[in-house]
This record gives sequence, C-alpha cells and structure tokens, in this order.
Amino acid sequence: MDLKALRNLIESHVRNLDYELYDLEYVKERRSNILRVMIDKKTGIDIDDCVKVSETISALLDESDPIQDDYSLEVSSPGAERKLRNREEIKNAVGHYIHIQTYDQIYEGDLISFEDDMISIKVKNKIQDISYLDITLIRFAIKF
Repeated sequence: MDLKALRNLIESHVRNLDYELYDLEYVKERRSNILRVMIDKKTGIDIDDCVKVSETISALLDESDPIQDDYSLEVSSPGAERKLRNREEIKNAVGHYIHIQTYDQIYEGDLISFEDDMISIKVKNKIQDISYLDITLIRFAIKF
C-alpha cells in the first residue's frame, strides 16, 4: 500500500467536504489494522463531521480498494491539545491558549504573536518571548 498516494486520494475528498486532512496513519494495534484519519476545520469538529467524512471515505475506499488487508477506518478530530507542527499552524493559533516546552522550561499561556521566529506568550500577565528554534514541543492547551 502506498500511504502517500492514499493520503492524496483521501485529502482531495476531505477538502471537497470543506475539511482539512490533519493527519493520516495506518497502524497495527493488537491484532487489528487501523486506518486513522484526523480531520479539522476552523470552527472545530463534532461527531456529525466525523460521520460525514467517514461515510464519504468508506465509499471511496470500497470503490478504489487500495488496502489489501482487513482494517478498520477511524475518523476523528486531532484533539483539543494537538501539536502545532509548523510555522503556519502556530500563526493560526495566535489568540489561543498554548503549551510550550523548550530545552529547559515549560510555559502555558495565551499566544500573543509569532513574528520573525519569535513567539510572544502571555503567562500570568507577563509577556514571555521565546525563540522558535528553542522549542521542543508546542501544542494547544486546555486552560483550567
């Protein structure tokens, strides 16, 4: 199975439904193969979105039959605390509450800006500037 070709096939159909294909993985868990499709959109994902995409992808996969083994299809959101994987995703997260890990510290706060590889985050009413190059992990966080 060519995962890249499968991603391209699924991505175009997901995009036609006005969603973004956040990630796609084919994994073996216990004795089962799972095709896991994670979708996103700016307003968030609910169960109806997952059902809509699952039905479309399932029909597509039944027709094109790109996977020879038995497998289960899972469609979900990437989760409330998903990683921000690149500069564009970080820019789109401005205004959201995030978690940042650097080589020596951990921060949680509101993402104020991301310009010229510098991230500004508001932590307890104080602005903290962090170099993008020092970040080992950046993700959305839930504020308690």
